[in-house]
Amino acid sequence: MIDFRPLLFVIGILLTTIAVIMCLPAIADGAVDNPDWQVFAASALITLSLGICLILGNRSDDFRFTIHQAFLLTTLSWLVIALFGSLPFMFSNLDLSFTDAFFEAMSGITTTGSTVITGLDFAPPGILLWRALLQWLGGIGIIVMAIAVLPMLRVGGMQLFHMESSDTSDKVMPRAAQIASGIGLIYVSLTLICGGALWLSGMSGFQAIAHAMTTIATGGFSTSDDSVGHFNSATIDAIITCFMILGSMPFVLYLQAVRGNVRQLVTDSQVLWFLSIAFMAVATLTVWQWLGNDVAFLEALRYVSFNSVSLMTGTGYSTADFGLWGGFAVSLLFFLMVVGGCAGSTTCGIKIFRFQVLWSAARVQLHHLLQPHGVFIPYYNRRPISDEVIVSVLSFFYMYGICYALLALGLGMLGLDYLSAVSSAATAISNVGPALGPIVGPAGSFQPLPDAAKWLLSAGMLLGRLELFTVIVIFTRSFWRD
Repeated sequence: MIDFRPLLFVIGILLTTIAVIMCLPAIADGAVDNPDWQVFAASALITLSLGICLILGNRSDDFRFTIHQAFLLTTLSWLVIALFGSLPFMFSNLDLSFTDAFFEAMSGITTTGSTVITGLDFAPPGILLWRALLQWLGGIGIIVMAIAVLPMLRVGGMQLFHMESSDTSDKVMPRAAQIASGIGLIYVSLTLICGGALWLSGMSGFQAIAHAMTTIATGGFSTSDDSVGHFNSATIDAIITCFMILGSMPFVLYLQAVRGNVRQLVTDSQVLWFLSIAFMAVATLTVWQWLGNDVAFLEALRYVSFNSVSLMTGTGYSTADFGLWGGFAVSLLFFLMVVGGCAGSTTCGIKIFRFQVLWSAARVQLHHLLQPHGVFIPYYNRRPISDEVIVSVLSFFYMYGICYALLALGLGMLGLDYLSAVSSAATAISNVGPALGPIVGPAGSFQPLPDAAKWLLSAGMLLGRLELFTVIVIFTRSFWRD
């Protein structure tokens, strides 16, 4: 039998933390005399009470986590935070249903950025701040999970990064606690720098800090229905583009750079692949817009670079309706949606390193076809790749395709048109935000979708954020029988 006491104890700590953070939106609403401050205060009280009860009722001096408990805790943590994070949305003046409130909270904590809320320009500051805080917490949460938890769980090839997180011969810092605190400090610092730059570029202080949190988290929640396009500023576009890229880099490499090893940050193969793909996509689409759609070169470069980076990093900001750029542009952007950023960053999608492992394995297979008796070894970052990692990555690609297909088929069965179903499934499982088409595209929202579709998309967001296997393994019979 699985001992649930350690799980409930940790979840109690998480709920207590969420309750304290809920006080910030309450203060923001109270400062402008918005009655929603009472909603946040009541939600914080409910969450805090349950959190304390779980902590006091499950304390022990001899907690030892098994692999089963680690899988359960990872999934339950994100579900519980989304559930209690939906309380302010449900009871505020927005008057959202439970389905819409849970969808918004899940989209926030998974840093997806899909929204069912309209009229953001007139929404109270507490709700806007809460949306940003959820994404900010989800961003730092996924970094810690990718560095400390997923390599241990051997999920989707993430064991490839086990050395960076725990091995004594090649560790970044001596202890996991120091790694977490170092990453947290860098995360906060980047957020503050981004916020200061946006404030100096014309945003209000509140808008700057809200967008800074969702930019570094590559989440994409904005304070306006028109997203970043509301500001119509090339300077703001450039700043956010830069910080979206910074949020997509492995945060472990930032720690190494702070300790003096800057070279690793600029020579890491995953970083080089990510920047190369982004550069080629931006260059191609800029030329397409310039020559094919008769858009001025600088204007094309501005809008293409922002929206391409936004989709590739899974941020989901928009400054233009890229669905109107033509078939080729939409096809390329759709591919960028599933690529994602680097492992150990705040981004989502398949992740660059998996494409590298797949490419390296394919090259070895091609060499074997030409020289059947030759010995060829696949490499990643100048290190040999084990068969276990290759099988894990191939399994991830397979499960990603299966889950995506089932999600798209389910949405189609619920009445969505082909483009909306296919792109919504992709944006959910890749945690991107906007999809394609007039309904769920960058100029629309997910509000018109039926409730069943929203629950299906919420499940897709959780699957994508937790690297598929972390959630799927819980539903296997052997998990509970072993």
